[in-house]
Amino acid sequence: MIDLHNHLLPGIDDGAPDLETALRLARIAVQDGITHIVCTPHIHPGRYDNDRQSIHQAHHTFTTGLAEAGIELQVSWAAEVRFGMELMASLAEGTLPFLGRWQDKKVLLLEFPHSEVPFGAERLTAWLLQRNVVPMIAHPERNKGIMRAPNKLKPFIEQGCLLQVTAGAVAGHFGGTAQDIAHTLLQQGLVTILASDAHNEQHRPPRLSEGMEHAARIVGDSQAERLVKDTPWLIAQSHFA
Repeated sequence: MIDLHNHLLPGIDDGAPDLETALRLARIAVQDGITHIVCTPHIHPGRYDNDRQSIHQAHHTFTTGLAEAGIELQVSWAAEVRFGMELMASLAEGTLPFLGRWQDKKVLLLEFPHSEVPFGAERLTAWLLQRNVVPMIAHPERNKGIMRAPNKLKPFIEQGCLLQVTAGAVAGHFGGTAQDIAHTLLQQGLVTILASDAHNEQHRPPRLSEGMEHAARIVGDSQAERLVKDTPWLIAQSHFA
């Protein structure tokens, strides 16, 4: 399985605080059947001021630690980028880390504020799409604005944005409302990939298998596998070429 949203890189955001923890998380991922991950630390101006250099350095520390520990996990990096006008300047400067490619467009893992979908957000996503960048909206099922009014997601779906749903939410670990929305999106065929959004060992570990099993009850085994294997690989294979 291939995990395209997680916070395993050490000491860079609210995920693994140090290399020791990152390696424990990596072992959990491997035990779950995850073979490849693209690490996606937060880029959130004013809170997590990461850039390509800081992410690359943390990735180097992590991969060196994996090799020394003999943990067989293929690791690359991108970012989970917070919604904001800073995106426009970063794209112009060529500093945005992309998750991969989808239908000849670059894929950007885009995070809305947890409490809402910003007013007029579809204008920024349209702007990105016009520049051959397709937003993949991170964990829409856990956004409080979408939980209150699921139809807020509709404009983004109609534009052609991709959706990354949390495997743990499908399995019910983020409450009933998030699970209901995740299941509805699966039923409607709107989920692009499942990912772990792993942050820690106890509450948000890097596991995909349980979410895949729950998804299989809704969409069938082959489609559930596509959500954690084929489609993530299609998007991110250039990271591992």
